[in-house]
Amino acid sequence: MSQRQVVQVFETYQKARAQFVQTVSELASRPQNIESLQNNGVMQLLRPLLLDIVPTVQQTAALALGRLANYNDDLAEAVVKGDILPQLVYSLAEQNRFYKKAASFVLRAVAKHSPELAQNVVECGALDALVICLEEFDPGVKESAAWALGYIARHNGELSQAVVDAGAVPLLVLCIQEPEIALKRISASALSDIAKHSPELAQTVVDAGAIAHLAALIGNKDSKLKRQVYSALSQISKHSVELAELVVEAEVFPALLSSLRDPDDYVQKNVATLIREIAKHTPELAQLIVNAGGVAAVIDYIGDSKGNVRLPGIMMLGYVAAHSENLAMAVIVSKGVVQLAIALSEETEEHIQAATAWALGQIGRHTPEHAKALAQANVLPRLLDLYLASDNAQDLQSKAKRSLKNILSRCVHLPALEPLLHDAPPNILKHVVGQFSKVLPNDPKARRLFVTSGGLKKIQEIHAEPGTILAEYIRTINSCYPEEIVRYYSPGYSDKLLERVEQYKPSV
Repeated sequence: MSQRQVVQVFETYQKARAQFVQTVSELASRPQNIESLQNNGVMQLLRPLLLDIVPTVQQTAALALGRLANYNDDLAEAVVKGDILPQLVYSLAEQNRFYKKAASFVLRAVAKHSPELAQNVVECGALDALVICLEEFDPGVKESAAWALGYIARHNGELSQAVVDAGAVPLLVLCIQEPEIALKRISASALSDIAKHSPELAQTVVDAGAIAHLAALIGNKDSKLKRQVYSALSQISKHSVELAELVVEAEVFPALLSSLRDPDDYVQKNVATLIREIAKHTPELAQLIVNAGGVAAVIDYIGDSKGNVRLPGIMMLGYVAAHSENLAMAVIVSKGVVQLAIALSEETEEHIQAATAWALGQIGRHTPEHAKALAQANVLPRLLDLYLASDNAQDLQSKAKRSLKNILSRCVHLPALEPLLHDAPPNILKHVVGQFSKVLPNDPKARRLFVTSGGLKKIQEIHAEPGTILAEYIRTINSCYPEEIVRYYSPGYSDKLLERVEQYKPSV
């Protein structure tokens, strides 16, 4: 056999390997092929090709493994059990930029499924290798490494701490300053995943100077980047007053409010979430948001959005209103109650209804004036319906009930209360009757209206156990009227009158 024929054998073998990994990689990109690939032992065939002498075969084999591992946790588990991770980690330090991107993709694909699989990635020494990749010249390598680190950190505080301990945070902050938009996005996302677990981890991100660089990206035109920027700032802000104040001091207001009208729903939602996380901490922070026009902007946002996109805006109004009478009044003046009432009637998801009911309760619990705004928006019957619907979740019923009580305890707008006399169950009815017992003794006009509207008659029909607070309320109301009026509207009185008519003997 000639030298040429020998070489041809190896060339044929090399072409076959290259064709095999290329075809497998393409097949792995389509979900319908995964089961067949798995049944034909694809993992065992790809593993030795990770150490192939031809770089393109190595890279394509890694890409194929990444696509397989990305598909489900069983295949990711197979990568771990196949002892493939140590090879990938070793090669991260030795191979070219194309292989590093493919290897990082596999590590990310394995880590994303569960904390246990992410821990497997950590235990094989991947963190140090990935952090080194963040210092590479090639932005694609940095991006792939940042993505993998974010997927590891997102699961829990322990894994996030491991990423921090490996020295990733300062390098990720440097990455968000790079010119490539994709690298900025992924680095901001990774910082968000690190910061979300605890105040200590968020503080680590802050100490690396992340806030100023994230805030500088608020005016960027790229919606996908803004999603991650607002998410990261939200995850930092949520933990404490001090961290929220640091975000505010980066002068994010009022610049971020324009993003509430961004065409991207996720940008809108993340901005509303950031405002919510800042507003919840103190009256001072909430007032700052009001002064910047944040409440009015969020109310417009609630009117323009639906479903889960609406939710953080609804909760933000509840947090603002909870702090003080003045802040709750700022929500009312900006027509917040009207939008919340619309949301309460439009939304069908129970967790959104529960949040809306809670927010309304926070607005209405302060003074009669606050409660009147809610009563005039006709939210009381809707809250009662949500509380009484037996098929509603317990959380929704509980929040609707608590809000009803909060509002009723302050409400003296009697026209809104009267319908509840007919529909409310005893545990709510006592609060309604209690409000009438406070107002009627001091308001002659209200006493007259109460008779003509049928309210007094309804009061006489209520059965209250002697000695109960409800019985005391009814006694107070009845004492506002002449005895013959009370008797006239009492159940059975008309029958007694008819009996007297029958028994009456004319004197003629």
